[in-house]
Amino acid sequence: MQTSSPVLAIDNLSLEFPAYKNNVKALNGVTLHVNPGEIVGVVGESGSGKSVTAMLSMRLLPERSYRITAGSLSMLGRDMLTTPEKELLQIRGRDAAMIFQEPMTALNPTRRIGRQMLDVIIHHQKISAAQARLKEIALLRDMHIASPEHVLESYPFELSGGMRQRVMIALAFSCEPQLLIADEPTTALDVTVQRQVLLLLREKARQRGTAILLITHDMALVSQFCDRVYVMYTGAVVEEGRTVDVMNNPQHPYTRGLLSGLPEMVEPGQPLLTIPGQVPNLASLPEGCTFQERCSYAMPVCAKRPTLNAINDQRKSACWLPVKELS
Repeated sequence: MQTSSPVLAIDNLSLEFPAYKNNVKALNGVTLHVNPGEIVGVVGESGSGKSVTAMLSMRLLPERSYRITAGSLSMLGRDMLTTPEKELLQIRGRDAAMIFQEPMTALNPTRRIGRQMLDVIIHHQKISAAQARLKEIALLRDMHIASPEHVLESYPFELSGGMRQRVMIALAFSCEPQLLIADEPTTALDVTVQRQVLLLLREKARQRGTAILLITHDMALVSQFCDRVYVMYTGAVVEEGRTVDVMNNPQHPYTRGLLSGLPEMVEPGQPLLTIPGQVPNLASLPEGCTFQERCSYAMPVCAKRPTLNAINDQRKSACWLPVKELS
C-alpha cells in the first residue's frame, strides 16, 4: 500500500545495551523520519548509533540483548517494537529491505545466487518457480549485469565485490519494498565501483518510488546522493536538514568537523583536518554536551546538554551557539 505518511518514523527513541557495570546508552532520544520516495542520509563516526538505528528499524538486533527506555518506532504505520516475529518475516523483504556492508557475509556462501534469489521471491510473492526465474534474470539485467544466467549459477565467492553488491541490490528490490535501508553499502568497494553501485541504487529507487535510508560515515557520499541528512553523535541527532543546506552552511561544530576532513574543503597541498579526541564512552557519557571536549567553540553553558532546536522550518541543530556565531 502507498502512503503519504513517513514510511519510517522514529520519535524520541532511546535504547541501551545492558552491561556488567554501566549500561551502554547506544541511542539517546533519536527522532528521524523518512518520507516516501526520498533518499535520507545518516552520517557520523563509528559509535554514533547509525547502524544500531538501522538494525533496530528492521528489528534485526538480537532479542533481549537491548532495552528500549523511551520513544517509538513505526514503519508504514505499524509499531515495529511490538510486531510479532511471524509478521516481521513478511515485512522484511516485502515492505522493507536491507543492503548490508559486506555482501559476502550477507549471502549464503554454500548456495548458488539463483537459488537464494528464488527463495526470497517465492517467499513473498505467489508466483511459480519458472516465473521467479524470469524475474531473477530481469532483476539482474536491471543491475546492468551482462550475463545474468551465468551469475545465477554462480556461488557468491565466484563473484567480485561489486558484482555481489549488485546482486544484493537486486535482492533488495525483488519484492518492490517501500523502504530500503543501506548500511555502509559501498565501504568494501573501490571508489570507481562505489559510484557505479550508488548511482544504480538511486536510479532504481527513483524508478520504483522506493525510499532509501543510507547509513554512512562519508559526507561526500551524502552530498552526492541524499535529499536530506541527519548527523548523529553519541547516539543522538545533532543536526538535520536538507543536504544542500547542511553541506553549504553547517550549524553544529561536529558537522563542521566532519566536513573539514573532505579534500575539497582544504587548499591543495595542505593536510586534511581531523576532529581532535575520541567519541566518549557510551557507558559513561558526560552530563552536558557530549561533544564539548572536542569542540573549539565550547563554553560554560555546554555543561548543560542542549536539545535539538529548529533553526527554521527545515533545519535543526543541537548546539548552544546562536546561528550567527557559527556563520
